[in-house]
Amino acid sequence: MVQNVAGQMAELEPEDFYLLSGLEQGMRFSRWVAKGKLPEFSRLDGDEVDYRLDRCERRGLVERKTIQYTGFRLTFEGYDALALRTFAERDTIEGVGAPLGVGKESDVYEARSYKPLALKFHREGYTNFREVKREREYTADKNHISWFYTARKAAEREHEALRTVYPQVSVPRPIDHNRHAVVMEKLEGVELSKAKLDPAQAVGVLDLVLDEVQTAYEQGYVHADMSEYNVFVSSEGVTVFDWPQAVPTDHENADEFLERDCRNVVSYFTRKYPAELPDDVDVPALAAAVRAGEFETVRAFD
Repeated sequence: MVQNVAGQMAELEPEDFYLLSGLEQGMRFSRWVAKGKLPEFSRLDGDEVDYRLDRCERRGLVERKTIQYTGFRLTFEGYDALALRTFAERDTIEGVGAPLGVGKESDVYEARSYKPLALKFHREGYTNFREVKREREYTADKNHISWFYTARKAAEREHEALRTVYPQVSVPRPIDHNRHAVVMEKLEGVELSKAKLDPAQAVGVLDLVLDEVQTAYEQGYVHADMSEYNVFVSSEGVTVFDWPQAVPTDHENADEFLERDCRNVVSYFTRKYPAELPDDVDVPALAAAVRAGEFETVRAFD
């Protein structure tokens, strides 16, 4: 599990960030950066590099290997520190609070600012890099890929999707983005998978979710990872989150992903509320109606 480095930020000095930035630059070319290259990348002299390496290694921000040669690389904690410093310099956030959710592909924390925000660190590739490299098309053609590149591209994709579909689609309002981190409005409500809906409400909530899927398509995006775990329900309606796998509607597999999204959502509701929903919904026809912007006239669940 990646540790929250927010509490260490006040201890770090500008030269520590020079070193971390130097490692980040060096890791563009190799997984491990030879110690002898660090003065060039960080613009610190040799003695200063040694001192900063010791400080950062003790704080878990870098790690070393000594097989064949002495090399170093950033940990995710070190990468987090670089993103947090940028957000602080931009006055995006003033501090980091309690965790809101920790998963295999992201860690989300409450962020302190002028209003409640959420800070999401992407972790794609951290637990099973080879699997992610196969699945994420934005890493498929790269020979040298680090966890950090994979996570950064996921954050870029999510931020771009949110910026495109907001506010027409009910998604968290995007605030800022740097490296592998995205700052957005904090969600209110409860995850659909944990929501205790009155059975009579089930059809209405399903309609709301599919309305958002349709509006996203009209705005040019398919979520491509829709499930009961990516929807919040509140008294105000529903909010769709987690967009790193989103694809433009002109993507060659967009129709396939859209149908899968519809199937995932419908399957959840038919399993959980079998008395309220039929188990024979024509999902391909439903997806076609969503593509055509006609879902609200079809209402396959009436």
